[in-house]
Amino acid sequence: MRVPRGLPVVRDREADGTAVLLVEDLKVYYHTAAGPVKAVDGVGFGLAAGERFGLVGESGSGKSTIALALMRLIRPPGQIEDGAVLLGDTNLLDLSEEQMRRMRLAEISLVAQGAMNSLNPVKRIKDQILLGLRDHGVRLSDAEAASHIADLLQRVGLKSGVAKMFPHELSGGMKQRVCIAIAISLQPKVIVADEPTSALDVVVQWQVIDTLKRVQEELGAAVILIGHDMGLMAQAVDRLGVMYAGKLVEVVATRELFGEPLHPYTQLLIASLPSLEGKSDLRGIPGLPPSLLHRPAGCPFHTRCPFVMNQCRVEEPTLIEHRPGHWAACHLYGSEVSA
Repeated sequence: MRVPRGLPVVRDREADGTAVLLVEDLKVYYHTAAGPVKAVDGVGFGLAAGERFGLVGESGSGKSTIALALMRLIRPPGQIEDGAVLLGDTNLLDLSEEQMRRMRLAEISLVAQGAMNSLNPVKRIKDQILLGLRDHGVRLSDAEAASHIADLLQRVGLKSGVAKMFPHELSGGMKQRVCIAIAISLQPKVIVADEPTSALDVVVQWQVIDTLKRVQEELGAAVILIGHDMGLMAQAVDRLGVMYAGKLVEVVATRELFGEPLHPYTQLLIASLPSLEGKSDLRGIPGLPPSLLHRPAGCPFHTRCPFVMNQCRVEEPTLIEHRPGHWAACHLYGSEVSA
């Protein structure tokens, strides 16, 4: 799939400018009596085969809404207003509900936020794994099913005996690994992981991320990892997209983002991280994110930005490739692309 000009897509992995997943001008609004809440407002990015792409930002920035939109799981009062989600040559937003149901798990899968809410408490783990397989027409004998389930559980670092257990018998980390096993059961091309480490302790968080990276590499799948922990993301993904008020404000390789961020929001986000080098006061970002119901004119970050200019208050910046592979939506850098 060729990538249109003007969309941030990784370049070093694919010289021909192709992508396994392409999101174009995605808009998702939640309709309320007071008006539409623009949770995602014109987001676009490309994802290369085998790439790990992270989406970070404060709560309410639109990260999880993007995950649900990619899976076509937005429900009223939410609605996908515009855009395209191209998986290969197929626009997922044009499919019927039945066609999309068959794409889920087989071509694109979701590791949902909060494993304890994703598993059926009255069904054994093996039955929950088999449910997705049977729903896609996979018929296995009892011996084949047991072997396949044991293999999936082994891939995510669990013993085969977990198959006979109920969710309440598992720890939080084990439940999250089961969710990963279900997500990879039909070897999808794209895995969307929506804050897979939420509500887990620090050690288990790293175990879950390591499991996700390992199975992704084995399958050769692409991963979209969504979260708010910048430190965790720094070790987990190849490239990061920073969300603010429903928009992507910066996209670049992870190492470059932490070494030389362009957008003031990204700079402040990184500066707010605690440091292991000596003791220092934590620096928060002043102000509050804007209302997505009544978004201010101009740049959505201008009310909190230490470098705000008059142009920022009246004209919304577009996401521009200011350096090769480094995209930012900020008037500070003008519209020129440096080599």
